[in-house]
Formats: sequence, C-alpha cells, structure tokens
Amino acid sequence: MLTPVRQPAGPFFDDLAVGQKIVSAPAVTIGPGEAAAYQAICGDPLATSLSRLMAEAVTGTPGVLVNPALVMHTSIGQSTIATRAVIANLFYRGVVIQRPMRHGETIETTVEILGLRQLAHRPDRPARGLALLGIRTTCTDDGESVVEYERCAMLHMRDPEAKTDKDDDLGIVDPEIHLADWIDHIPAGWDPSPLADNEQWEVGTTRVDPLRDTVTSAPELARLTQNLAPVHRDPTAGGGRRLVYGGHTIGLAQASLHRLMPSTATVLGWQACDHTGPVYEDDVLGCTHTLIDERQAAGGRLRAMRVAVEAERNGDTMPVLEWHLVTWGA
Repeated sequence: MLTPVRQPAGPFFDDLAVGQKIVSAPAVTIGPGEAAAYQAICGDPLATSLSRLMAEAVTGTPGVLVNPALVMHTSIGQSTIATRAVIANLFYRGVVIQRPMRHGETIETTVEILGLRQLAHRPDRPARGLALLGIRTTCTDDGESVVEYERCAMLHMRDPEAKTDKDDDLGIVDPEIHLADWIDHIPAGWDPSPLADNEQWEVGTTRVDPLRDTVTSAPELARLTQNLAPVHRDPTAGGGRRLVYGGHTIGLAQASLHRLMPSTATVLGWQACDHTGPVYEDDVLGCTHTLIDERQAAGGRLRAMRVAVEAERNGDTMPVLEWHLVTWGA
C-alpha cells in the first residue's frame, strides 16, 4: 500500500507573479481571550498591554492596549494565505506600526507580490524560490493602517523540476537605525512618565537576560494567529520535525527585552529582522540586548535596540535571530 505524499496547499512559487494580490485571509478581532493565550505562550511583561490602569495613564484614553507583538503575529499569520507552501521565512524589514490597537478592534491584511527569484537548482533538493511580499494590515473599525512591512519567504515549487526566468533583485536588509526617522511614529499625546524608573542603560552597552526561556506551545501560537504554514504544525511537512514559527522566537525575545527595560511604553517597529537559524519546540533560548542609540523625543526616549538570540539544543548552541527594533518609553 502506497503512503500518500502530502503537499502543502498553494500558491507555490511558480504560481506567483509580481504585482499579484492574494485573497485576504479572514479578519481577526483581538480581545482579552487572544491576549491571555498569547501571554501564556510568550509571557511579555510590557506594562501597557498587561494593565488597564497603566495603559490609560500612558495613553490618556480608556481601554487596554493590544501588545504590538500580538498585532504583528496576527498580521503575519493572516499573510500566510500567500505562503502555505513555505520552507522558511528569511527576513522581515521596514516594519512600521502605524497605530496602537485596543482590545475589541479587528484587523485584516492584504499581501502583494513585490519580487520573485528562483534559487539555483541543486540535485539534493527540489526546486524552490524566494518571494518578497508587501504586507499591509488595516483596522476594519476605522480603515486606518495598523502596520506595513515586507517579508521574504522561501517557497516550494509546484513542479519540482521547473526552471523559470524569475530573477528579481529582492534588495537587502539594512539594520542601521536612524532615530530621527522614527519620531513621527510615536503615538500622539502619550505620556510615558508613569513608567519611569531609575535604571540607567548606557548607549553601546550589552546586557544578557539571566532568564532563558524554553519554547513551548508552538502550534498553539500558529493556530492562535491563523498561521497556515504546514511546517509549523505538521512534522512531515518539515522533513520529520516541526519548525517553530519565527515570530515565536521574536515574541520571546521581546518579552526578554521588556524584562530588562520595563520603562518601555511600546514598540514602534522593526528596522530589520533576520532568522539566522531554525528553532524547534523545547529549544532553550537565551537573549542579549544592546542599546545602539537613544534620543529624547515627545516627552520620552526613543531607543534603537539590537537583540541577538541563541538556541540551545542537544547540548549545542547556535544563533537563531538577529533583530533590530525601535522602542519608545520613559
């Protein structure tokens, strides 16, 4: 009896064309249930997304804020309508969070194919290619943009022997952060002073989080955020071992950052984010954080951060994430 071969649902690399827009995934309302599930998985101590009183004191507006990481993970999950045939996601770049979200608001996401490049064929693997995606997530309550960014996915091809002429320049990831470019993205009217503490962090200093964390509940996060990539749910789709969604690593890294920098009010965006190695469930992640730059802005402090994450697995340690982001707080 033959064992059926399960292929991921499309679209595949050779189904895509530059300029194509992918049918939107279902809109998602993020409320206290989603926030609680996310908190159980990543444990982020960002005060403005944990405490209604703190959120109202900082924003001056009633209601609880949604953690910006949960917004991003839901947006990324919605964008996987275009990448169900994914092998791996290589990078994110230019992530800019346009507006904060509060519990009860709903987001929807559109995906446009910006570039395609088939990778060189190798006899030891099926044909594959890179797709550069432009992603825009909006709030259906008011039509405003919530977040915009690009990500690059490596996809299977429908025809494993096919050769195409797709060879677009997908650009590079520039990790350099210019804080002046981020001032206009600070939420208007916020007051970070309730988050003030006496902790001093000198520019150029690197800190190691003493609390390492074990990756658990990986398929639960994929389901929570509507991530449709089989490699994050089905071990057979990933060559015998289930690959953890890259945003799971980012979520744990953000939680680590906020443990060391509790005066953060929000994350404004990701300048660059590279997945430098795979992560699997039960890996133990350790994070180091470097304050690259800082400047006063809008009554608080803009900070450019570099976060590096290593995974310990079977006694070996390897780098898995290089992340450059911008935060604002007291």
